[in-house]
Amino acid sequence: MTDKLIIFDTTLRDGEQSPGASMTRDEKLRIARQLERLKVDVIEAGFAASSNGDFEAVQAIANAIKDSTVCSLSRANDRDIARAAEALKGASQARIHTFIATSPLHMEKKLRMTPDQVFEQARQSVRFARNLVGDIEFSPEDGYRSEVDFLCRVLEAVIDEGATTINVPDTVGYAVPELYGEFIRTLRERIPNSDKAIWSVHCHNDLGMAVANSLAGVKIGGARQVECTINGLGERAGNCSLEEVVMAVKTRRDYFGLDVGIDARHIVAASRMVSQTTGFVVQPNKAVVGANAFAHASGIHQDGVLKARDTYEIMRAEDVGWSANKIVLGKLSGRNAFKQRLQDLGVVLDSEMEINSAFARFKELADRKSEIFDEDILALVSDESVTNEKEQYGFVSLSQRSETGEMPFAAIVFTAGGKEVSSQAQGNGPVDASLKAIEAHVQSGAEMVLYSVNAISGSTESQGEVTVRLQNSGRVVNGVGSDPDIVVASAKAYLSALNKLQSKADRVAAQG
Repeated sequence: MTDKLIIFDTTLRDGEQSPGASMTRDEKLRIARQLERLKVDVIEAGFAASSNGDFEAVQAIANAIKDSTVCSLSRANDRDIARAAEALKGASQARIHTFIATSPLHMEKKLRMTPDQVFEQARQSVRFARNLVGDIEFSPEDGYRSEVDFLCRVLEAVIDEGATTINVPDTVGYAVPELYGEFIRTLRERIPNSDKAIWSVHCHNDLGMAVANSLAGVKIGGARQVECTINGLGERAGNCSLEEVVMAVKTRRDYFGLDVGIDARHIVAASRMVSQTTGFVVQPNKAVVGANAFAHASGIHQDGVLKARDTYEIMRAEDVGWSANKIVLGKLSGRNAFKQRLQDLGVVLDSEMEINSAFARFKELADRKSEIFDEDILALVSDESVTNEKEQYGFVSLSQRSETGEMPFAAIVFTAGGKEVSSQAQGNGPVDASLKAIEAHVQSGAEMVLYSVNAISGSTESQGEVTVRLQNSGRVVNGVGSDPDIVVASAKAYLSALNKLQSKADRVAAQG
């Protein structure tokens, strides 16, 4: 007999805490549908009390998702918990995830509360939540750096009050695998009612050990839920990576003896969707989902793989969604073929108008580019979702001149508040000139802290995907643009980032 390992995905909540990675309601909903297609057990859709936008996103996901449990984070107070319960009303399966810090450092410096006060608030918050929703998860924030005696007292009390899942976060990524696994086991052995709850792990990657720590919590500690994100997305060095945990448990089932319900064939599609939505590019040597994950450059390796695949490959590329035949559509492809491909990629557009608009953009791209790849379609739909948002700025056209020995020049036309404006500037190169032309009119005063170019697919005909990260008055946003012309992609990305700077949605810092 084997146990099941529950996969709890927090891409839409903890992953979104990466600087500039905040997503719109529609973007979150699209990713949630892909997570459901992936058969994720629990989707943490957001932090409903943090803003009206996050409340609406959690509510939309709760109403749309049928096969996964939908979860909202909340601080350990009645207002947050009630707000979470309200957002989750339409969910087929709902969970409230409430937390309060329990380490001496956090209680003293952040909460300014005594241990007794924290104990009482934890207990009362779970009691209150349990009267609203049947599935309650409790997390002692900075749990790994908490004193064991106090942590045992708190966790025993919240289980008594009805917590069904106990999550022990390594909030600051301080743990090492053996010690973290032993820590979870110690808690389970010392707490009399520990068998009344499922134990969960939530590890950050500050020392590069989030996946190893999580798996140690499972193997040594007996945890049966792992909290993770697609691509390991998250603040600072990120979270535990979903694809790495899932494929480790699947590949080494002989060691872990656990089943996972994930349909791994949709992992790559989920990875691409999250990357293109947030602008956080996946490094080529990233395990499972990196472009080089199944590439072999060494002649000895190539020879071995050709003779017998398992000489150097422990997983099959197609098992996680990589396809040998990446060319899917061209300019002669019809609307139905395009619509079917969107479904295959896990993309759901809400109306015929959206499908028609996306198809028109597809035909326009096909006229400029003979081969259309999955990555192109995902980028196109991502651009479409941005265009459908109420935006302050929109790209119209661009002309630029660059010649050896001459100062590059760009003239751009874009919309500002619904009206077309034109601007021009010189720069160190065509991209610099184009962005300076935009800034000359907008005068945002924002500082560019990142400019990144990524080829969406592997040829000189590829679309370029550009990420621009801007910082202004303490806010950090990412803008993403794609186009076969890298200068146009850059202008689109800059305008996308400026649009996000216009959004004034307040966010409340949540659990790490």
